[in-house]
Amino acid sequence: MATNDATAPTRRVPLDRLRRTAFLGGAFYLITFAASIPAAFVFLDPVLSDPHYILGSGSETGVVFGGLLDMVNAFACIGSAVVLFPLLKRQNEAVALGFVTSRLLEAAIIVMGVVSLLAVVTLRQGVAGDPGADAGTLVTVGTALVALRDWTFLLGPGFMATVNALLLGSLMYRSGLVPRVIPLLGLIGAPLLLASKVATMFGVNDDATLWSAVAVAPIFCWELSLGLWLSIKGFRPCPLTAGDRPAGAPPAVLTHA
Repeated sequence: MATNDATAPTRRVPLDRLRRTAFLGGAFYLITFAASIPAAFVFLDPVLSDPHYILGSGSETGVVFGGLLDMVNAFACIGSAVVLFPLLKRQNEAVALGFVTSRLLEAAIIVMGVVSLLAVVTLRQGVAGDPGADAGTLVTVGTALVALRDWTFLLGPGFMATVNALLLGSLMYRSGLVPRVIPLLGLIGAPLLLASKVATMFGVNDDATLWSAVAVAPIFCWELSLGLWLSIKGFRPCPLTAGDRPAGAPPAVLTHA
């Protein structure tokens, strides 16, 4: 039976607004993984790997579905920042707002890539079926649209991920909302990934190299571990969460009933 005695050794608080914030923030991060990975490596592969895809025939359902998954990814990017902002601004409002802005920009870049690939699908369905259409021109246009998507992939989930890691990682590290080893992965991985992506922009590196895999690993682990921790464990008790605890409650209150 629950008690209001402030001297009680333990007190369990039901799933409250702060716990929901942590769960939603973590869930949105996990959704970005669940949506982006199959989109990039399964459903969008036909249009990304075949320059003559635009001249082919058959169903485009897989590519369209991959585009929808990328849209889910974009909205999840925004959702993670919006949900966490009210709490993160207590640590540093300017940096928290910068994180929201960077996630919005990342989402916008991702959507640009989706539009470019859906344009390839439209050409395949319409102009490519015209016997009088110039095959060479269509292949050139399709290749250009895929190249646009490749750049959005480099700048969105690639370059902007380093900005997100620096902003959110610094907020999480200083606040103690999660174990500091988690944001430390992001803070260490951000310069590595940034160097890799800048080298790719100048043609010195390629996303398929071992260096690229090593550079992306810390950021991958940072975002995945953050999503898992927030959705399963929630926020750790710290000064930022003190105002959300019931009066007289001991520090460890962010638990399920």
